[in-house]
Amino acid sequence: MTSKTLILGQTLRFRANPFHAPIEDAVLYDARGGVLVEGGIVTETGTADDLRRAHPDVTVTDMGDALLIAGFVDAHAHYPQTAMIASWGKRLIDWLETYTFPEEMRFCDAEYATEIAARYFDLTLANGTTTVCSYATIHPESVDAYFAEAKSRGLRALAGKTCMDRNAPDGLRDTPQTAYDDSRSLLERWHGQDRLSYVITPRFSPTSTEDQLAALGSLWAEHPDCLMQTHISEQTDEIAWVRDLFPSARDYLDTYEVHGLLGPNAVFGHAIHLTDREQDRMREVGAALVHCPTSNTFIGSGLFDMGLAATHRVGLATDTGGGSSFSMLRTMAAAYEVAQLRGQSLHPSQLLWLATEGSAKALRQPQIGNLEPGREADIIALDLASTPAIAQRSSRANDIWEAVFPTIIMGDDRAIRQVWVAGNPPN
Repeated sequence: MTSKTLILGQTLRFRANPFHAPIEDAVLYDARGGVLVEGGIVTETGTADDLRRAHPDVTVTDMGDALLIAGFVDAHAHYPQTAMIASWGKRLIDWLETYTFPEEMRFCDAEYATEIAARYFDLTLANGTTTVCSYATIHPESVDAYFAEAKSRGLRALAGKTCMDRNAPDGLRDTPQTAYDDSRSLLERWHGQDRLSYVITPRFSPTSTEDQLAALGSLWAEHPDCLMQTHISEQTDEIAWVRDLFPSARDYLDTYEVHGLLGPNAVFGHAIHLTDREQDRMREVGAALVHCPTSNTFIGSGLFDMGLAATHRVGLATDTGGGSSFSMLRTMAAAYEVAQLRGQSLHPSQLLWLATEGSAKALRQPQIGNLEPGREADIIALDLASTPAIAQRSSRANDIWEAVFPTIIMGDDRAIRQVWVAGNPPN
């Protein structure tokens, strides 16, 4: 018989999208609640008293006044950039050439890729992130290392070989044919294994020829259940570069669409400087956008329009190592600050949504992102008084939102009291 565990604490789950519904309708909060876990799945939620009466013999883990929520979902990251996070002083294109490409060239070494993959998941789990969608490098070894490490820890994880056949160093270029062949081989090896999903991954239009984009579009057409991830409209000089490289394209999005790389399973990182046509077309097909606020401010890219969350599927991401933190708490704080600069005030419930259910929906992962019965039991317990500064502020809170907001704004890995991956502490 599968053992059952009842985890107790404050509980917060979503009944609706707080960008679409009033907060009181979107969120279900219990000051003393519980989550019943069986076989790695959430089977019941409710008040602690009701669940203890209904299940008097189960194992109980009482987290006291910690807040139980779904594990964080990071919808856009570059795990190969772990070692060079917080590299000083460059705009996007210079930053890629100076820091990113030299580091990514090291991932032809399977041993090095394995070392960084292990370090990366140590860091993300310490920060309460239980699912990541990552870019790898052009090397199949980088994908194998990421998925093997995720599988060994029981994680739900997504990734793909990053494809580039121009405007990159010799050691980081493939071809249209090898991009197709390698991606298909990796897809067949890993997609659907345990909790793993392969993602077709052209880096972005400037580093892929039209032939390569078309080859990856063909692969996606053959495997439409996979996601396709790429970058779009991160910086204005990047957009100008795309215009020079694709003079016949209507806009940046068109460079993907004409090659079969636009659809409901498309995930576009950044999306800061979209035209009206691009916004309308993405909404029409149901493509997802991913906001990367610490990256956008660190590299000086611009301010994402969170008003798009009312009409598009929007996720949240660290974008490490362009992003300056592995923490989704810090990322939520940055999202709040970016929105403030655009005259948009995000409620704490909206920030938590973006980091959990919103990102899960952006990645088409209905199994995670919420504490609803039937979801996989990726859960974190947040300490809402993890530092003296946070504790003195949260002690004055009049409701759960005043209590959790200081942790969103000032919290770090010290706020992660416990993590469960499919119902178990992480390996």
